[in-house]
Amino acid sequence: MSHLGGKTVPELGLDFDKLADQLRDSLSYYDNKPDFREFDLGSPVSPLRTGQQGLTMTTTTSSSSGSSRSVSGRNSSNATTRRSESGRNNNSGELSGSSETSPTASTGNIKPGQTRSKSNTSATYPLIYSGQRAINSPPANVLPTGNICPSGKIIKTGMAVNRSSRIVVLGSGSGNYGHGSIMRGGRVGTGPVTASKGGAFEPSSTLGNHGNASDLMRKAMGNSEPEDIKRVANEMYKKGHFLEALSLYDKAIVLSPTNAAYRSNRAAVLTALGRVWEAVKECEEAVRLDPNYGRAHQRLASLLLRVGHVENARKHLCFPGQPQDLAELQKLQAVEKHLSKCTDARRIRDWRSALREADAAISAGADFSPQLFMCRVEALLKLHQLNDAESSLSVVPKLEQCINSPQIKFFGMLAEAYLFFVQAQMEMTLGRFDNAVTAAEKAGQVDARNVEVSVLLSNVRLVARARARGNDLFKSERFTEACSAYGDGLKLDPLNSVLYCNRAACWFKLGRWESSVEDCDLALSIQPNYIKALLRRATSNSKLERWVETVRDYEVLRRELPDDNDVAESLFHAQVALKKSRGKEVYNMKFGGEVEEVSSLEQFRAAISLPGISVVHFKMASNLQCKQIFPFVEALCGRYPSINFLKVDINESPVIANAENVRIVPTLKIYKNGSRVKELVCPSREMLEHSVRHYSF
Repeated sequence: MSHLGGKTVPELGLDFDKLADQLRDSLSYYDNKPDFREFDLGSPVSPLRTGQQGLTMTTTTSSSSGSSRSVSGRNSSNATTRRSESGRNNNSGELSGSSETSPTASTGNIKPGQTRSKSNTSATYPLIYSGQRAINSPPANVLPTGNICPSGKIIKTGMAVNRSSRIVVLGSGSGNYGHGSIMRGGRVGTGPVTASKGGAFEPSSTLGNHGNASDLMRKAMGNSEPEDIKRVANEMYKKGHFLEALSLYDKAIVLSPTNAAYRSNRAAVLTALGRVWEAVKECEEAVRLDPNYGRAHQRLASLLLRVGHVENARKHLCFPGQPQDLAELQKLQAVEKHLSKCTDARRIRDWRSALREADAAISAGADFSPQLFMCRVEALLKLHQLNDAESSLSVVPKLEQCINSPQIKFFGMLAEAYLFFVQAQMEMTLGRFDNAVTAAEKAGQVDARNVEVSVLLSNVRLVARARARGNDLFKSERFTEACSAYGDGLKLDPLNSVLYCNRAACWFKLGRWESSVEDCDLALSIQPNYIKALLRRATSNSKLERWVETVRDYEVLRRELPDDNDVAESLFHAQVALKKSRGKEVYNMKFGGEVEEVSSLEQFRAAISLPGISVVHFKMASNLQCKQIFPFVEALCGRYPSINFLKVDINESPVIANAENVRIVPTLKIYKNGSRVKELVCPSREMLEHSVRHYSF
């Protein structure tokens, strides 16, 4: 039994409904309150800010009967209006997301855990304890503004009372007056926080008295009250258990499908999970359920900005009757400015500027816009940076058809059509002609009236036909006609590396090696690592006896295709031919040589005295660096067959090590006709190959 105001009542037997009515009647309190602060989860987009101050609460104990409690909003003059709104739409429990609802946003900027000065200024507290830090009680002997006395009257700020030793408990509350009911007697209903005699709030457990998260989840999933489920979902969200929170919001929505706040809260969780398009859909549904729901409009505006739909974002951000978030408005204006410049640059084919402005728009806030990422891909393609274009394509956000704005345009064409438009260009550049036709046809289906789309579709079809006709003629060994067919395709698509490479093959068959090299050069200017073009240029240059160029191409191919024996042998013969063309005598040249082990001083001196270049690897079997670099030395041996590669273990052959003054391993020395020309101590792979290649000519 507890004694309140001189009367004995059953423990935990307070009439919460009556207390709720007293609070509501006395304070014009409204139900659309935030349950807790929505944390910044690392997104480039700042959390949404609400248009009102998060509700705060103050507590104190006194000798007077009844619990002392104050609830205040940012603007008390709007309390009545917001109460009526919440009556129409049960939007309680909205996840807030601005510093305005932060536990630190209290009078005097006093943060949880800090000591409060003894003054007559009322202090405010968050409705929900964060579970991380203790919150101090208000100053002694002073009641905050708006505390309720047993008589139902409001005590004015600064009225002194005698402090009691009773324990105050912050419970969850069962009435409509919100999360955090005050009860006497030191017992907690379902609330996670208690206030000790000393005034500091302490967590009763990690997740209240329900124990761990799994127990709390099981109880919530077995509950049939959507508000109770929502409260647990909020707690899961606050703790970072987003999947659990999502499943709980799903159940709450099933039980109460017309509650706009549940939809908006679910959108917050989906955003935290990176499922931005689904979050947009949820916010759209929340706005549909409650067209005057300001928080949902703000959240939807932020999400639409992330996907690059600036016009729609502006409509929701500047929703009539709602306060504007200046930070979000500035972000929208920045994205809008860069998007406009990107559009202008693309129109005049200034691809470098288009790339720069697309990057700027993404950095400014449109970080989930598939169209802006595809604009990067298109610009990189036009700048002949195919590798970068492919890398950019791999990180384009996935488009999902869930936004109720099918007429959104990017660069003059419908948003979805632009994605297929760029994809078709990419497929053409990579030589996947059938895929290119399919993508272009999809772009045409989405936006049949767009001139750019129509021209691209026509060109892609004609180029694909020209390539197919050229391939058929090549197989029939009608090489001259095949050259003409590939040329027809190049007139329509002058940046198609595959058609250049195919025509180079025709020129090679016709013995026109100079023309073959020219077409390979054009193909490689578009696609620098095009293996077929490198092979054809190398073979054409060998026919023209341009051995420096031939060796250079085969060395690149050797690095790209280390296991290709044909490339290795072609490189060997090209290197031999290069030495002969320079009038040098060729000794001990053998394809597929190995690193020769030397154990005696006489053998060592004889080996390095041979005509040509010798590379000696001084090593120790137990040394880790030697073990790491030796496979690369073996690779160089196969890559540069004109060089004699040797290895010496300084532990097994200390005489050689002393004669060559080797103290540190790995050490590699290069000798020419018996004389040392270079010494490398613990070299990097790049430095070693550079030196070997330099002395190989």
